[in-house]
Amino acid sequence: MLKTLSRFWDRIQGKLFPELKEQLGPLTEKQQQLVAILEVVRIEQFLPRFLGCVGRPPKDRAALSRAFVAKAVFNMPTTRALIERVESDISLRRICGWERRSQVPDESTFSRAFSEFSESELPRLVHDALISKMYEGRLVGHVSRDSTAVEAREKPLRKKKEEKKRKKRGRPKKGEERPKESKRLDRQLKMTQEERLADLPKACDVGAKADSKGNRNYWVGYKCHIDTGDGDIPLSCIVTSASVHDSQVALPLAEATAAKVTSLYDLMDAAYDCPQIEQHSTSLGHVPIIDKNTRRDGKAKAELEAEAKALRTLNLTTPEKTRYNQRSSAERVNSRLKDDFGGRMVRVRGNAKVACHLMFGILALAADGILNFVR
Repeated sequence: MLKTLSRFWDRIQGKLFPELKEQLGPLTEKQQQLVAILEVVRIEQFLPRFLGCVGRPPKDRAALSRAFVAKAVFNMPTTRALIERVESDISLRRICGWERRSQVPDESTFSRAFSEFSESELPRLVHDALISKMYEGRLVGHVSRDSTAVEAREKPLRKKKEEKKRKKRGRPKKGEERPKESKRLDRQLKMTQEERLADLPKACDVGAKADSKGNRNYWVGYKCHIDTGDGDIPLSCIVTSASVHDSQVALPLAEATAAKVTSLYDLMDAAYDCPQIEQHSTSLGHVPIIDKNTRRDGKAKAELEAEAKALRTLNLTTPEKTRYNQRSSAERVNSRLKDDFGGRMVRVRGNAKVACHLMFGILALAADGILNFVR
């Protein structure tokens, strides 16, 4: 695959860039990045064809889909800013697929096309195909699992108050067994992948996360859960409510990644430290390396600290610790998604549209990471 990518990159540099330079003039570094990403993802191949359909033909969806990829690559805040940039930048306009300024659709057409892409999950389909093709016949060493907060400009869903059944006080009678409330992780072990995804809360909600100093930070919106492979390439992504705990998405995320790539190690922080996740990871043929969560167990915490101190004194490290350090790739992907590929620029509402917006960034980020192998 690397040889194929190397030849592909040579063709982009040796043939495509010179041809575009003759037609459009010198390209900026960002425009060259966009051209290479569009050439890798080939998003127009995944669009439905409308030839022979009754009624007025829709605006060119291929050009619109390429424009939304450009919006992620150029980290533009709004669709209006994208339209203004496309209308004023001749090179960018022709890269997207419009020859004249008058051919660029208005904002309402962009909005309708984005709704179509959200319903069909276009960027997710393209990303899944790209990852499957990239890793066909290859082995991924480490899959780093993590989530990141996504702030949205909408009100959180008002939750209905559930009437709690009063529990009987005291000990149960001899021979009486009181029913235990089933946890989502236990239910997920018996579910199909479609049922797991449908069971996850997806509405806008309030989320909270403690920083390294123990302070709790709150936000309104969603949470983006990402599996990252070696080389800082996002392999899978699921968008849920902000209030969903990371561990609740571990199983469906692992299944989504396992359907596309073959991997060896699952790297997760203390939020994923529970037996169900470890059991599921092992059942997939992976080796789970999960940071221990003492859960306010003072004795276990003291033992872990003493062990870590002894290893530092002897200047030793365990193989698991060395591999766990690879989990920093998840932090880099989260950072790049937010800082460089539109992750902070969420101006749409609803889980489907927010997920579509983020997946355009994930798609561009994955293609850029793949190209880094051969640059």
